[in-house]
Amino acid sequence: MDSIINRIPKPVRTLTVLTFWVMVWQLVAVVIDEGIILPSPLEVAKRLVGLGSEKAFYETILNSVYNIISGFLTAVSIGVVLGIVTAKIRIADELLSPLLSIVKATPVASFIILALYWIDDKNSVPPFIAFLMVLPIIHGNVSEGLKSTPKELLEMAKVYRLSFTKRLTKLYFPSILPYFTAGIKISMGLAWKAGVAAEVIAYARNTIGFKILAGKNNLEMTDVFAWTVVLIAISVLLEKAVIILIGRLSARKERREVSAR
Repeated sequence: MDSIINRIPKPVRTLTVLTFWVMVWQLVAVVIDEGIILPSPLEVAKRLVGLGSEKAFYETILNSVYNIISGFLTAVSIGVVLGIVTAKIRIADELLSPLLSIVKATPVASFIILALYWIDDKNSVPPFIAFLMVLPIIHGNVSEGLKSTPKELLEMAKVYRLSFTKRLTKLYFPSILPYFTAGIKISMGLAWKAGVAAEVIAYARNTIGFKILAGKNNLEMTDVFAWTVVLIAISVLLEKAVIILIGRLSARKERREVSAR
């Protein structure tokens, strides 16, 4: 059975699984027969088409994308630097580890509520929350990747007096990349979940989270589901785009090294 399934192209398998769950959704909606509780896929699709004809729909998406991506990229940049520093300087690791552990252990809702007191602009709360959620993951993965660099290779680098640039590209980068990529996959989804939760609690206007909250308050469950579908689609697409970008940069680096030889 597994061999037969593996012969089917992955896009076909993905579409089949998606179709199956949409059918389950439709069946449950028919059984419940209460649109205010669970709208059908067709109703949600019609609402999505309606939203797609409105200019505000795209402005809302751009606002949320900006909120999440700005916090995400800031966290990635700082997380990489902190990961390198803590992997190489023990005292820095001992000082920062408890703080980052607290950030990881604290519920997102607690940080959102605190941020509402710390930050005057409510629209600045979502990127701040996305930043907090992503930072410990990127820091931990980069630090772990550096620490996993084989000591034998590092000793050889010292013996042959390799430059810092060569050590970085030949030794450290290959060790960090798998950990970094895994961190990106985990943190992108978490950034969206936390960021949109912050949009909801902070009443960040003209955002996806605000639209979901408005749908709930107005008992428009079709809107809630439609915006949730948009949220999931954007999160998945951005995650895949980032992973593809990392893969292409890595492949380009390898091609340059091969041509240099």
